[in-house]
Amino acid sequence: MDRDSEIVAFDFDERDAGVKEMIRMAVEGAKRNGCHSGLCGQAPSDYPEMAEYLVELGIDSMSLNPDTVLTTTRLVLAVEQRLSGNSR
Repeated sequence: MDRDSEIVAFDFDERDAGVKEMIRMAVEGAKRNGCHSGLCGQAPSDYPEMAEYLVELGIDSMSLNPDTVLTTTRLVLAVEQRLSGNSR
């Protein structure tokens, strides 16, 4: 999928259930095989719920746009604290 293509970009949404399932399978497969998992793309920067989903999956890393690093890092910390039962 080319998110920058004026021809096809409007037909796709990286938050689609099928895309999320594919990402889940990749992250779980990486964990099962002792490999690092990371996502490079626009979704965690554009959609906080996607960043939250990735953290809940246990992804090891995600790329972010510079203008969203602080906000998304705070979200990641909050989700990790919630998942660990350590709410501050």
